[in-house]
Amino acid sequence: MKLSVAVLPGDGVGPEVTAQGVKVLKAVAEGRGHVLKLSRGLVGGTAIDHCGDPLPQETLALCMRSDAALLGAVGGPKWDNLGSGVKPEDGLLALRKELKLFANLRPVKLHPALIDASPLKPEALRGVDLMVVRELTGGLYFGRPKRRWTSSKGRSAVDTMRYSEHEARRIIRVGFQLAVKRRNRLTSVDKANVLETSRLWRQVAGEVAPEYPGVALDHMLVDNAAMQLIRNPAGFDVIVTENTFGDILTDEASMLCGSMGMLPSASLAREPGNGQAGETRFGLYEPIHGSAPDIAGRGVANPVAAILSVAMMLRLSFGLEAEAREVEDAVGKALSSGRRTADIAAGADSLSCDEMGDAIVSFLPKGS
Repeated sequence: MKLSVAVLPGDGVGPEVTAQGVKVLKAVAEGRGHVLKLSRGLVGGTAIDHCGDPLPQETLALCMRSDAALLGAVGGPKWDNLGSGVKPEDGLLALRKELKLFANLRPVKLHPALIDASPLKPEALRGVDLMVVRELTGGLYFGRPKRRWTSSKGRSAVDTMRYSEHEARRIIRVGFQLAVKRRNRLTSVDKANVLETSRLWRQVAGEVAPEYPGVALDHMLVDNAAMQLIRNPAGFDVIVTENTFGDILTDEASMLCGSMGMLPSASLAREPGNGQAGETRFGLYEPIHGSAPDIAGRGVANPVAAILSVAMMLRLSFGLEAEAREVEDAVGKALSSGRRTADIAAGADSLSCDEMGDAIVSFLPKGS
């Protein structure tokens, strides 16, 4: 099978972790006899430096002619005060919008070997295996008006949270579809006691629910959801929520797994489906962590989230379930054998980013 992948390393630790994801992808392609075509593009701060644009047209065109994209991270203090007002994050938001990547899937599953890496008590972590479905192209990040201004009364700013019935319905359906394949529980997270967008969201969720009679739907306010993720994380199966809430909750949920360096994600322009071998459906795959400029260039970043994002790519964009499981199993074996990067080593000896990638590759099947 031909695998055409756009590689967008981005900023900070992005190039370091994507290099390990590519390393694993190459090993899988070679072992399974797939033809891998990799093309690189600029995005974020690096693209601003080279082109003056956080999402050059060449990068967008590259993604449009590829079957999938692997992204590192964007942003950093270097670009915080540009006089033009252009930010690296604008490139990522534009990429999501232009490619209509409305569904962001963020699995949160604790590896048993890392139960002591989390700051939570072990008894609260057993059985944690949940999926957060985040709406990705609406809400505060894209609503208009969005601006800052100065008047005689001082400085002011406005952001607009807007959702249509269509936007809410399509992402809520993704949540239900995933729940059907898991444990038939869907938690819709909102702030319906305050926000009109959340009241619409909750109403639409209730209207979609009869289409999935086998799935138990419950509604939860976002502040309670934040608390329950710490108090009883194993009680969640699938969470579906809007853009801002999903962003915040998944950063919190990363601590269940010990580090933000452990959580992958997939951004899709359609429902995930089952996928068939040989069928390609575009998706953007990236670790949920940021560019981590404080450790960039030191070789200590955790590449596991980027590598697990490659597993999601193999499964969701290429329908290669066996290959995806090989990658996930290799990550699990590396962790079980004691391989750790500094963020999950709890003070013990640790591997560099590159060494962790090599360790995971060593556990992949040879010549399968």
